[in-house]
Amino acid sequence: MMSISKDTYPWLKHYPEGIPYEIDPDAYTSLLDLIETGFEKYPDNAAYTNMGKQITFKKLSQLSGDFAAYLQSVGLKKGDRIAIQMPNVLQYPVVMFGALRAGLIIVNTNPLYTCREMQHQFNDSGAKAIVIMANFAANLEKILDSTVIEHVIVTEIGDLLGFPKKLIVNSVVKYVKKMVPAYHISKSVSFNNALETGAGVTYKRPNISGIDVAFIQYTGGTTGVSKGAMLSHRNLVANVEGVNEWLMSKMRNSDHSGSLTMVGALPLYHVFAMTINALCGIKWGALNILVTNPRDIPAFVKELKKYKINIFPGLNTLFNGLLNNPDFKDIDFSGLKITIAGGMALQKVVAKRWEEVTGCVLVEGYGLSETSPVLSVNPLDGKHHLGTIGLPFPSTELRILRDDDTWAELGEKGEICAKGPQIMLGYYNRPDETVKVIFEDENGRWFRTGDIGIEDPDGFFRIVDRKKDMILVSGFNVYPNEIEDVVAQCPGVLEVACVGIPDEKTGELVKVFIVKKDPELTEEKVKAFCKENLTAYKCPKKIEFRAELPKTNVGKILRRALREEELAKTK
Repeated sequence: MMSISKDTYPWLKHYPEGIPYEIDPDAYTSLLDLIETGFEKYPDNAAYTNMGKQITFKKLSQLSGDFAAYLQSVGLKKGDRIAIQMPNVLQYPVVMFGALRAGLIIVNTNPLYTCREMQHQFNDSGAKAIVIMANFAANLEKILDSTVIEHVIVTEIGDLLGFPKKLIVNSVVKYVKKMVPAYHISKSVSFNNALETGAGVTYKRPNISGIDVAFIQYTGGTTGVSKGAMLSHRNLVANVEGVNEWLMSKMRNSDHSGSLTMVGALPLYHVFAMTINALCGIKWGALNILVTNPRDIPAFVKELKKYKINIFPGLNTLFNGLLNNPDFKDIDFSGLKITIAGGMALQKVVAKRWEEVTGCVLVEGYGLSETSPVLSVNPLDGKHHLGTIGLPFPSTELRILRDDDTWAELGEKGEICAKGPQIMLGYYNRPDETVKVIFEDENGRWFRTGDIGIEDPDGFFRIVDRKKDMILVSGFNVYPNEIEDVVAQCPGVLEVACVGIPDEKTGELVKVFIVKKDPELTEEKVKAFCKENLTAYKCPKKIEFRAELPKTNVGKILRRALREEELAKTK
């Protein structure tokens, strides 16, 4: 553990009362210890709910134990990789906790990946097994022979909903909505058959330590080739402990009593949801409302009305979409104590509207797949700074590195580097890529985030932008986050993305893509608004209105896709 004091790090002076400067990354020997403790402590608490069906932690313990036993019975052993490819349904936590209990390493996979993306991830990780939603099995069939996958477990959306709902939901999805393309995988086993088999064999608890790998978490790929970050049990325990201290200090100082209810709208294959919803959820004995399709905002709002929510993790586009639904304001927000945004920059206009509508402050945090994920977060005691990523987590140090690899002074721009127990072991089978982001000095082991930021005098950190997203206009640096934050405040704008495109005169020029909220919004109005709020060289020279912007399945806007479209026009 690092020895730290207020005199050494300015951010500690702004820590909310009751939050320690350090956490114990060895509070649990492994995630198995964390999981088993949760099962023992909260057997009767509702753990997850989805499509009207709830399961308790006792039931989750039984099902995940059966699944772990099944995995062991087919010959899978400690350290083998298993891919999980499905949306937020009740099967996900059963498979996740079951795989961990079997000692396997989990490879979370985006359900909407193309065959090419699936093949890359499965071959790169060396996955021997996969649990996949039937909706995506046709893609797996096309590439299965090109992988080393030996065991295929196929599940359908309604498999844990009970009779007769299971039959109804699965039939509607398959035959009415026709969402399951035909496939034939001869060696596949159904999820429910796997559970039945597991129930008849003995589970043997593996010997897992903190340094063992728990997840190979692939980077989003929005800035280059997707690489697998090896996250150890200790990495994730450290982040769980940090999140616990930060969030529960708020809950302890609130009027809340009883068990917690969390929104599980971010997909569990995403590192943010995996940590805060699944792993912290079991530490707290919390109920997770699993949302299978958060893009269906009306249905999402209807679901939220059924519960008294306490904790709501999400990202800017999700919060923005909810705020623009007319029924959202009718939800009972009296229990909402914590709302945290991650994954992308939080726009000030969204944060302010969220607080106006819900009465709960919306604060921004920061992290990456490589950091398990949280590195910093804003205080939840009302002393947050909008436009910043907050303060470094307990036992975490952030510093700004200049281009010449020397440490910057306060207020100076540079690459954000992080040190702490949540930093990944490295990229799986990619030592060449690992050495590009991990370095050591006399103070320890550091991770280069690839994000350009500034440390303010009070210890709050601000993201200026990704290195690769920076736009160079006539020698001046322009950062898309700043442009997007301004344009988002222009009346009539729903969503915005900013990229740099080639220009003969200035090298690059600024272009923004806008989804309208007001159909009367014009290019002239946007330009006039920008002229009032931005220096001339930062003002968008080109504006394009679109019906929608390209996004990842998590909802993060893909600037790279827009930039590639523009570059293709010049060829």
